[in-house]
Amino acid sequence: MKHAIAALVVLLGLTASAAAEPPVAVVEEVKGKVTGAEFMDYVAPGAVIKLGPAGSIVLGYMDSCWRETITGIGTVIVGRTESMVHLSEVQGARMDCDASHSHATARETSDVAATVVRSMAKGSSITPQVTLYGASPIVEARGKGKLTVERLDVKGERQQIELDGNQLKGRFFDFASANKSLNPGGTYSATFGSSQIVFRIDPKAKSGATPIIGRMLRME
Repeated sequence: MKHAIAALVVLLGLTASAAAEPPVAVVEEVKGKVTGAEFMDYVAPGAVIKLGPAGSIVLGYMDSCWRETITGIGTVIVGRTESMVHLSEVQGARMDCDASHSHATARETSDVAATVVRSMAKGSSITPQVTLYGASPIVEARGKGKLTVERLDVKGERQQIELDGNQLKGRFFDFASANKSLNPGGTYSATFGSSQIVFRIDPKAKSGATPIIGRMLRME
């Protein structure tokens, strides 16, 4: 949001420590001249992004589920839950997303997923680890391998996707770009290498390129 120039200058002094901070937002879109961030970059508090003429950027904050569209010449400093913007125009809105998933590690999610799948095999109820609010997930799976997505609450639905390492930035496979989707309301298991996670698609989820923070599945 817009603040006084003096506050902007104070925050500029914090940018040196940005690299040490865990990421809080993902760059969902970049148009025109933008320096300091690219599409699907993770950005940490204190990161500085500059917009040139006709430049625009969309940031999705993973902890606060706050999504900003920032346009026009100016400077953006990434905060913890929203941005500080000087000169540029910003429009923000709260999105549906699962903030609990933003800092989960692959080992944590895989250990829990294995327990959930074993419980399901014994007839126990299924408790998903993550809820996605888009039916076409973006799966963070680095490198080569087979990505297997299997429905747990209904038998017979299974997708296997061979990743050749050429996915976006070598780590993101976008179901929307591949014209793929899952069923709203379904509970699924995703497996890639040694990583596994159990997730649910919200019953109101739509297919296609919906806001990224609502449909990102992190398996790293």
